[in-house]
Amino acid sequence: MRKPLIMTPGPTYVHEDVRRSLSAEITNPDIDMDFFDFYKETCEQLQRLLNTRKDVLILNGEGILGLEAACASLIESGDKVLCLDNGIFGNGFGDFAKMYGGEVDYFKSDYQKGINIGELERYLENNHDYKIATVVHCETPSGITNPVKEICPVLKKYGIITVVDSVSAIGGEELQPDQWGMDIVLGGSQKCLSAPPGITFLSISAAAWEKILARKTPIIGYYGNLSLWKDWYQKKWFPYTQPISDLYGFRVAVERAIDKDMIARHARIAAAVRKSLVDAGLTLYPLDSWSNTVTAVNIPESMDFEIIYETMLKDYQVMIAGSFGFLENKVIRIGHMGENCYEEKIYLTLKALDHTFRGMKIELEEELHKLFIAYV
Repeated sequence: MRKPLIMTPGPTYVHEDVRRSLSAEITNPDIDMDFFDFYKETCEQLQRLLNTRKDVLILNGEGILGLEAACASLIESGDKVLCLDNGIFGNGFGDFAKMYGGEVDYFKSDYQKGINIGELERYLENNHDYKIATVVHCETPSGITNPVKEICPVLKKYGIITVVDSVSAIGGEELQPDQWGMDIVLGGSQKCLSAPPGITFLSISAAAWEKILARKTPIIGYYGNLSLWKDWYQKKWFPYTQPISDLYGFRVAVERAIDKDMIARHARIAAAVRKSLVDAGLTLYPLDSWSNTVTAVNIPESMDFEIIYETMLKDYQVMIAGSFGFLENKVIRIGHMGENCYEEKIYLTLKALDHTFRGMKIELEEELHKLFIAYV
């Protein structure tokens, strides 16, 4: 049976070079000095990818580990935390902050739009006594990219440490952590970098390190304790045994992502996807701030996502995603990130979606795949 074309917003298709590297012979990463250099060099490659000079760490765990580790390491009981909330993930970030004793306030915005900078500035004029703020760069469930380029400098003006979930954006959206005042930037292996799930990476500023290392109370837990990683290379010591095969594959994925003009490719293909869907008579869920890595399109009335999903998978061997929470059975999501972000894969996906809709008696004004080819 032919494997389906996975066009979800992560995990994504994994390139054969990455798959082959996973099978490389392993060593003992706890005592092999060459492996410490390999890990350090991989962090330096990530610095290039992220456009940062800040420290970078790679953790053994899916992207959620990075979110929890940042909250566990930064937040002490009673710390005031501002959670920027314009979506499911933005709102959920507050739960992690509360878990570690943070007193959380929510700056709520329209869930169909990017965070409004003017409104945020006005809020902060009278409400800025926060130690930490959490921000989601790409709201993957709804296909919105928030303007972190403007958000983080506004927060830093008040000395607030910024924690940015950029898991679904890194590699597909512009990112300048040093210029934009981002203290912790979180990424994941299975999105635009197109490596298997299981790795979190993050950059950490001097201000974030200072907060982590000058705590008055111990960090709760061990696995998410970032302070254990300070000076890991000088000490030649890891807090736990590294997932060496995963790191071999991840290293190749990072190298493939550097110097490939990925951001421009994501922007071009995402724009063609959106225009194709709209010109065929469908509507996008977001009203602005559309993501370059995932598109969320409203499901036509009287249609059920499960039927769409099963038809595309069974009849056309293409796997797309729905969403969850308040968007369950409301939108279809197409992931055009990393190795998914190529014309031929998008063409096949839109052709399958076009045929599925027409088979369900949904009239489209034009053929989706033909529009895409004309626009891309």
